[in-house]
Amino acid sequence: MDAVHTLLMDHQIKPSYTRVKIFKYLQEHKNHPTVDEIYQALTEELPTLSKTTVYNTLKLYIDHHLVKELVLKEQKHYDLITTPHAHFKCDRCEQLFDIAIEPPALDETYEDAFEVRDAQLLYHGVCRSCQRSQA
Repeated sequence: MDAVHTLLMDHQIKPSYTRVKIFKYLQEHKNHPTVDEIYQALTEELPTLSKTTVYNTLKLYIDHHLVKELVLKEQKHYDLITTPHAHFKCDRCEQLFDIAIEPPALDETYEDAFEVRDAQLLYHGVCRSCQRSQA
């Protein structure tokens, strides 16, 4: 049994062939893919795969804290890293990058008023590769 099977079982998820393939795709593609990108990449190998199956599998992973969902310009992206971090989106090539940060604490004024379950921090700008190409 490989590590993905074990991980899924440890999170009370039955490791079907499709679920394992979707999880492995996320492990191998750190570019915060969309459902369409995952679907397009896997349909040749999994001809019976549907977008609904991809959505449902990702929702299952989110519910079991294996994946995070990012919503950018009304489009959902999926991120396997569930530890706190920020993102940088290049305004030119539109790539998303992970940025390691310590999450900021909620101001004391709001501690009793809110139960924070998630936060997303997104930086915008131009990545190093795009900066070099314009020079």
